[in-house]
Order: sequence, then C-alpha cells, then structure tokens
Amino acid sequence: MEQRLSLITLGVADLQRARDFYEGVLGWKAAPSPPGVAFFDLDGLVFSLFPHQELAKDAGLAPAAFAPYRGYALAHNLASVAEVDTLFANLEKHGVTIVKVPQKVFWGGYAGYFADPDGHLWEVAHNPFWTLREDGRISMVKES
Repeated sequence: MEQRLSLITLGVADLQRARDFYEGVLGWKAAPSPPGVAFFDLDGLVFSLFPHQELAKDAGLAPAAFAPYRGYALAHNLASVAEVDTLFANLEKHGVTIVKVPQKVFWGGYAGYFADPDGHLWEVAHNPFWTLREDGRISMVKES
C-alpha cells in the first residue's frame, strides 16, 4: 500500500447541520456531491461528511454509541500564534465548543482544540519546527 491518504470521512448525526458548520462557520466550500453525503476538495485530499448510520452500514458494522472522544483528532496548522488566536476568536463568535483554549504546548508549539457539532475534535496549531508552505501544505523540515 502506498504511503498516502486519499479521503477522510466523518460520521455525523445530522448531515445538513454538519455541512452548515463546515461551510458557514469554517468557511469551506463543498464540492459537487451526490445526495446523502458532502464532499470538500482539500487540494488532492477529499474530506467528506456522511451520516453515522449510513457510514456504519457501508462498513458492515452495527452502529455504536458515539462518544465525543474517539481516539483521533483532525488538525489544521497555521503560520503563526496570532493566526491561531484569530481563528479561535471566530469560532467563539459562532458559539463553537472550545475543548482546549490555545496555549503553549509541551512540544514547543501553540495549539488548541475545538469540536464540530458531532464532537469530532480539531486541533488548530502553530508548529515553529515545520514550514507551512504558501499552498497550505506542510514541510516537516524547517525551511528558511
């Protein structure tokens, strides 16, 4: 298997509510999508929202109780501490659940966490040891 990720799908309780959050609060733009799913083109990586019940059915699993912590977090890196603070101020303005306010963290960066309407955790961080390229991609090596 090649070392790459093509698609991330989040199970959601209410597809329209989730889509409204990602479009209205985060400012993302949905790509053309068939009924019952929402796709977002992340420049080569596809992010999708799909109802919990349908995702479980598609995977051949019985739906389970969905707790807020599921053992993973999605992450969004920004170029500065100020950008992290600005994003969190916007999230607070929209009443988004802030799980952890941005702060200096043990590994030397600055990060905070918020939850989308279904409790999926998002980390928003500034990592001073990586380079955030102009196109938004990360170089795991600090470039001058």
